Amino acid sequence: MGIVRTLLRKRVVSEEQAFGKFKAQYSSKGSFVFAGDLLRKAAKKNPLKIALIEKDKKINYKEFYFRSVQLGNEYRLRGVKARDRVVIYNENSIEFYISYFAAWLIGAVVVPVNTFLHEKELAYIINDARPSLIVTMSELKKKLESAVASKFIEKLPPIITEQDLDWNEAVPDFFEDIEKNDAREVLAENEMCLLLYTSGTTGVPKGVMLSSKNIVSNTLQSMTRMQKLNTGKEKVLSVLPLFHVFAQHTCMWFPIMTGAAAIIVPRIERRNILEGLKLKPTIFFGFPALFGLLCLMKNAPLDSIKLFVSGADAMPDKIRAAFSLIYGRKIAAGYGLTEVSPVVAFNFSEDESPAVHVGKPLFGIECDIRDENEKSLKLGEVGNLWLRGDNVMLGYHNAKEATDKILKDGWLNTGDLSSMDAKGNLFIRGRSKDIIIRNGINIYPQEVENILMSHPKVFKAAVIGRDEAIAGQVPIAFVAVKDKNKDMEVRLRSLCAKSLASYKIPRKIVCLDDLPMSATGKIDKKQLKAN
Repeated sequence: MGIVRTLLRKRVVSEEQAFGKFKAQYSSKGSFVFAGDLLRKAAKKNPLKIALIEKDKKINYKEFYFRSVQLGNEYRLRGVKARDRVVIYNENSIEFYISYFAAWLIGAVVVPVNTFLHEKELAYIINDARPSLIVTMSELKKKLESAVASKFIEKLPPIITEQDLDWNEAVPDFFEDIEKNDAREVLAENEMCLLLYTSGTTGVPKGVMLSSKNIVSNTLQSMTRMQKLNTGKEKVLSVLPLFHVFAQHTCMWFPIMTGAAAIIVPRIERRNILEGLKLKPTIFFGFPALFGLLCLMKNAPLDSIKLFVSGADAMPDKIRAAFSLIYGRKIAAGYGLTEVSPVVAFNFSEDESPAVHVGKPLFGIECDIRDENEKSLKLGEVGNLWLRGDNVMLGYHNAKEATDKILKDGWLNTGDLSSMDAKGNLFIRGRSKDIIIRNGINIYPQEVENILMSHPKVFKAAVIGRDEAIAGQVPIAFVAVKDKNKDMEVRLRSLCAKSLASYKIPRKIVCLDDLPMSATGKIDKKQLKAN
């Protein structure tokens, strides 16, 4: 229980000093370096250190860089230019890392895509992002082709799979030989280099545009908070899905910038997790449902791990208490969102504080708690959390109106209800948005409601989240239908399956004659949640 306290006691350098030191290493003439240079810098500094581990395969930073250069040149041969978009549609693997950085090395914009999406959702992203190339796996390529056959996508760009990759060429002995073939392009710090799609409250995914400034600054902010772990000897368990921004921040950018190794777990399955833990990771980033799974496992080998950090969802007190009871270890509760690249705060304190206490905001992030009229509130009062800093996104792709609603004068309205105490600690009180978070992945009720409402017999629909020990939350639907019949739930479930990813399909669909309404004419979800 004393590991976190020891780390805090060792931190003798102020966060302001530490951040200044780190920033000096990753900036030039006052600007942050291009994200595409992160791997190049790491390879020069730590060429022979192990960078990536997947089962019995290991590659060092020099080979990681060389393979990324090779693949980047292949992208160029296939017509990809600087600022073009490259979709990475892949499961966790060494190839995911190489494909990702290969795009950055030639100045392309990386577009990681959720592998669980329905064909129609996948098609929306591809049509909106307009990629010049897609990198995927053979089995996932079939899903892309099926989307074309279903006419969700008119035409696919060129596709590269693992069958097109040849890693037989030996790594050059000298770093200079790699550099000769590195046809890299450098984007300015405020240019978009990463496009991340999240499910939208309007029923369609929103593309969050992040720049090198966003990415590098937020990673440096995390490094500052964890400065005593930046030894280059750490091993991060890369178990989170890499299409998720929390995974990219913690399992890609952070290890590369600190010279750590990433132990890659292909899928969140008990067998895979146990195989990864055998390789003795020292840092474990996860979401609450993943820690819930570890609680169910009861005897996972976690002795090598110095630090556990939870993000992507609110940590239930029940899971945190169970984890402490079973393993005698504390989970540092964190908070963030894609729009801020994504980490805002995490709480290292070993005090018995509630899980809503996520600690102080990272250095360089300003917080303001405001009421519905955007007026700042007093300490302790609960309101909408607004954030400002170098980590705040550029905006939403092709969605100026949506961007203008939440970005004002450099401040971002998170839509989350929060409060702060006199010591500067942040407390997340709930979500003003109706987001349902299942296994760390967002589900927006309106998206599901729109599908349910498309059935001719449904005239009202409401989807709420219901807590579940393992998944975190699951969607539950309430629908008002005409002429109820016994198989209506089956029909509605089938309707959802035709348009939604499986994790978005309601766990239960309750058919009613009508739904409760508020005085303002809205469906009263509070009453539904009380049932």
